[in-house]
Amino acid sequence: MLIETAYRAARVDEWNEFEADCGKFEAEIAREIAKQKFTFGELEEEEQSLERLRRWYLDLMKRDVLGLPEAHTAEQRLHACESVLEGYAEMVYDVMRGTTPTADTPATQSEQTSL
Repeated sequence: MLIETAYRAARVDEWNEFEADCGKFEAEIAREIAKQKFTFGELEEEEQSLERLRRWYLDLMKRDVLGLPEAHTAEQRLHACESVLEGYAEMVYDVMRGTTPTADTPATQSEQTSL
């Protein structure tokens, strides 16, 4: 029983660390949105970060032979990260197409009169 308890504790620690990194990922996207940094370069970096989270999740799943409830919570967090990145990607593409102004984009005449 002692070995199982230690194994369980190690897996829980890993899942908790994974979830913390998911929180860091979401916070990074929020910072980029707040700075209105809508570039393809930044989007690519964030896609790479998400891919790292996906690989890590799969590695943790391979080790989690006990099927801990933390795995389900981590899966939900990973899906939330995917949704956050999808929303950010939409913003990047809108800005690059010119359909959404950024902070440094001058307002059009009609936008100025409506202010």
